[in-house]
Amino acid sequence: MTSTDGLTGLLDVLQTALDDPEVAPVDLAARAHLSRFHFDRLVAAATGEPPGVLRRRLLLERAAYRLVTSDRTVLDIAVEAGYGSHEAFTRAFRRSYGFAPTAVRRRRPLTFRELELPCPSGVHFQPPGGLRLPAARQETPMNVLQSLVDHHVQTLTAIIDRAAGLDDQVLDRPVTVSVATIDEQPTLRSLVNAMVTQEEHWLSALRGGEWPDESDRSMTGLAARHAVAGRDWQAFVARTLADGTLADTFVDTTCTPPTTHTLGGTIGHVITFAAVRRTMAIGALCSAGVTDLGAGDPRPYLDRVALATTD
Repeated sequence: MTSTDGLTGLLDVLQTALDDPEVAPVDLAARAHLSRFHFDRLVAAATGEPPGVLRRRLLLERAAYRLVTSDRTVLDIAVEAGYGSHEAFTRAFRRSYGFAPTAVRRRRPLTFRELELPCPSGVHFQPPGGLRLPAARQETPMNVLQSLVDHHVQTLTAIIDRAAGLDDQVLDRPVTVSVATIDEQPTLRSLVNAMVTQEEHWLSALRGGEWPDESDRSMTGLAARHAVAGRDWQAFVARTLADGTLADTFVDTTCTPPTTHTLGGTIGHVITFAAVRRTMAIGALCSAGVTDLGAGDPRPYLDRVALATTD
């Protein structure tokens, strides 16, 4: 029962019970078709926490998520987490997090993971309503970079294969930029907005939030939005690389139905699609007579960073 499948079965019982925080421990064990003694022993062995401690921590993590992503009252969230009063919930929350529930709303986290409480198992609440198990392995930046290169080589192989079925007239015809699978009828403004919204979108998804407000598409508004989203996106990527959590997963709550992604896959997605849009935007600037950005090649920038690091 301490195998992955066994642990998943035990956690399924605990996850279901999050919506019924008053359920008795003996009833939880019965749902797992175990005695109370064996249920407690197996959960503690698999997670390093007794079931009661694990449930209370997960309920507090879910409560923190509710505080960050909803306008519900603290009392409503407290009752949902199984606390009989605002005061009891505040004491438990402050004891676990070091600050009051209302403080979370004043200083919203970079991502929801900042509200995960320390635990020996790595099992945490996963918005919108599941549990997250730790990744089976640690993913390194080198692995992600190699995977991006592998993806490029394999995609180019597929492009050549598909192109081999076309006649010479099609193959040699001047290309009108086609971005049908990315953006429809792009303009310089829409490309800039798409890149800024991409940062905002994935940060919101990582916080368990909704699609961002992209209504302000003035250059002043886009600059202000990017000043915040770009900063936070850089901080998220830096932290993910430092923590070695590229293989960890999260649920994208901005799409229907919610979809599970890895952190490394999301970073690779943003790099790839932003590169296409960035190249097109720089081309549009060149057409408008703004040529000081060159071709937007990252190589000179990476060279400078690498050489500065070795000095």
